[in-house]
Amino acid sequence: MERLYGGIEAGGTKFNCMVGAGPDTILAEKHIPTLTPQETIRQVLAFFEPFVRRKQLVAVGIGSFGPLDLHPESPAFGSITNTPKAGWQYVNLRTQVLDALELPVSFDTDVNTAAFGEQYWNPENHGLESFIYVTVGTGIGVGTLVNGRPFHGLVHSEAGHLPLPHDWERDPFPGICPYHGDCLEGLASGPALAKRWGRPAENLPAGHPAWRLEAEYLAFGLASLIYTCSPERIVLGGGVSQHPGLHALVRRKVQALLNGYIHSPLLLEQIDRYITAPALGNRSAMLGAVAMAMEAAGQGDVLKP
Repeated sequence: MERLYGGIEAGGTKFNCMVGAGPDTILAEKHIPTLTPQETIRQVLAFFEPFVRRKQLVAVGIGSFGPLDLHPESPAFGSITNTPKAGWQYVNLRTQVLDALELPVSFDTDVNTAAFGEQYWNPENHGLESFIYVTVGTGIGVGTLVNGRPFHGLVHSEAGHLPLPHDWERDPFPGICPYHGDCLEGLASGPALAKRWGRPAENLPAGHPAWRLEAEYLAFGLASLIYTCSPERIVLGGGVSQHPGLHALVRRKVQALLNGYIHSPLLLEQIDRYITAPALGNRSAMLGAVAMAMEAAGQGDVLKP
């Protein structure tokens, strides 16, 4: 019988669900609006139920919005904690899926899961000891892998809230982060762009001053990550990053900020291979969750998919 794996990208706007065994073997996919926890999880479980009934589903991976409790010894392991998403505070997503499906369930942040997917399924990323995935969309998240494993630490990375140099004369916008105002997410996320310029990012044309400022803020964030984490590659994803030409602007600004101090050919001569778009497009987190489910079932190896 075919062994299948479930992937859940749990987002504040929608839950993206998948059943398959890799990018070329996706059997089913569904996008479920994020409503109340009870209704959303009910629909998620209903999506997987036919595969469970036929005994095809082996394990499930979850990459979730946060903050999260990722300490396995914690009584609240698998919970979304102090999220600003109304109604979702302290919901134990992992336990509810585990109890209902009675299958192994892996659990991590959505961006760690996206990073895992990009390293697992893209041969160009195999063997990298340090790898970072940055998503720029409704928020800004950073997923970090060290030796193929998601990095947690005290909690997990919240590098989307890095403080930035803010020229108040050039950009008087105060930012939208409820905790920090003008941190990276507060100045450069999709909602920040919409609030500052009066229209969604996707409606801002090429050549609009928004994009040069956006590239500068993102470059400050990436330069900080390069200095502190020394990643061997950075994948820049999310809806905002898909604007034509933004990657090129960010790369040039990162080089200008580093000013040759980090002496690596990748940064000096091949930065288009260093800061890249996601190979998996908008499925990085879902396919990463599938890969983590494979690992939970004892079938995966991040270096040898």
